[in-house]
Amino acid sequence: MAKENVRNILLAIIFVLILVVIALFIGRFTYSYLGAQVDNLLEGEGEVTATGDTIIFSKGNDLSINASTDNFYTGSGNLTDTTNPQVRLIASSKTNNANSTYYVGFRINENTFTYSTTNNTAELILTIRDENGNIVQSSSDTLSYVTVNGVSGFDITNKTGVFNVVIDHPISTTSSTTGITHTWTFTLTFVNLSNDQSINENATLDIDVILQKDRILSTIFANNCNEKNIATLACKVATIYTIDGEDGLYYHDADLTNGAEDNSYRYAGANPNNYVCFGSDENICPSDNLYRIIGVFNEQIKLIKWDYANSDILKTDGAYNSTNFNASNSSLYKGVKSIINRYNWNSSTNTNNWSESNLNMVNLNSNYLNYLGNEWTSLIADSKWQVGGASYGNVVSSTVKTAYNYEIANNAEYTEWIGKIGLMYVSDYGYAASPENWTINMGNLNADSNINNNWMFMGISEWTISRRSGSTDRSFFVNNTGYLNISRTNDIFSIRPVFYLNSNVSYVSGDGTQSDPYRVN
Repeated sequence: MAKENVRNILLAIIFVLILVVIALFIGRFTYSYLGAQVDNLLEGEGEVTATGDTIIFSKGNDLSINASTDNFYTGSGNLTDTTNPQVRLIASSKTNNANSTYYVGFRINENTFTYSTTNNTAELILTIRDENGNIVQSSSDTLSYVTVNGVSGFDITNKTGVFNVVIDHPISTTSSTTGITHTWTFTLTFVNLSNDQSINENATLDIDVILQKDRILSTIFANNCNEKNIATLACKVATIYTIDGEDGLYYHDADLTNGAEDNSYRYAGANPNNYVCFGSDENICPSDNLYRIIGVFNEQIKLIKWDYANSDILKTDGAYNSTNFNASNSSLYKGVKSIINRYNWNSSTNTNNWSESNLNMVNLNSNYLNYLGNEWTSLIADSKWQVGGASYGNVVSSTVKTAYNYEIANNAEYTEWIGKIGLMYVSDYGYAASPENWTINMGNLNADSNINNNWMFMGISEWTISRRSGSTDRSFFVNNTGYLNISRTNDIFSIRPVFYLNSNVSYVSGDGTQSDPYRVN
């Protein structure tokens, strides 16, 4: 009897073991059938797609440049560093066929390199080669492709932020074993120029090369602000953001309907708390020193003057006119002056080339900068402005999303101007309106849709920096009833200076209201 019991127990154990083996076999078979056969030697982050394919991303080495008097001097040559991130796609064994796309870019967390020349010759260049060894020459985010002393790539000399360079890059394979691997080459070069570059001795750069399935988002910037307790004004604004519309902030990632998809934080709506006191340390900020935040772009705050520019500051012969305007006679005007000062976009050559405009070169980037003084202008970044413009149909007859695409983004006619002071873009104005206006053609916007829904609308005709492409003498302006239109550059409209603050400008105090604006240093 005892022997029979032992026999039954052994049979039961064997039966259980058989069930376990069968279960394991079925599990392995099911995985093998649906998923890719991935070996254990892969490094990096991967994911299995809905079709059972697997895509794996490998980061590569960290890029690093350390310049000192020992390794960087006249005649010593350039300093370089290279890394090779990879993407590997393995097909499901069910189909032995896989197709996917991915994003290529980078994030600069910290960068103390700067320009050592007056004409801002690129010194820190990032060269990106695709899996076929071809140099990438255009960027989905607004990076400048340059060639300096035989080195070609993107100028990142003083850049910080997140940059998507290549979007939806295709990858395909017919293998469920080895798959296919794309190996990219990122080369960082500190270019040895003929001038004194000691300003960049011991400069630091913290850059992350990123290949991933989806768009690279700048919410990482806000997380980084919190983790490192960074006290810049850009961090202050980015960390205020919670959900779209809260506090008047919208995060323009790929998920924001009709948004710019540039990972910017923008203020929109009737009257958000986005005031900044700039150019004054007085306890009560003078109205002439009030500015408003358009948004955070690549970790830089972009400001626009709240009131219209003072004629005594900007006046220059041949580029200025003033017109008396009684605010009490207009229910639209939201500013504070009863005399509105108006200017030609360009009265010198009557062309719509911003680099030739004396409104640009004299009124804004000479007279206005002199008025602000060295202490405050040192906080303003030398920025690249996209001044290629857009066609009439892609602005006046289109929504702000289309206008943005043809003015700034992928479809833009890239013409860049580098300087401190500009004017608002057409798309800045359009995205300052509440989101229900983002589906209205910009030529159909009017006071009814804008006066109570767009904090940037002032009720008086004013110039933008955006030119009409395909024309030599016309640029876009905001009409006094809110819609976009074009006019000759020798016509006169109001202006409000616009500029980006350096990414390291500190937040000091204030809650962003008009009575308690943000203070910076």
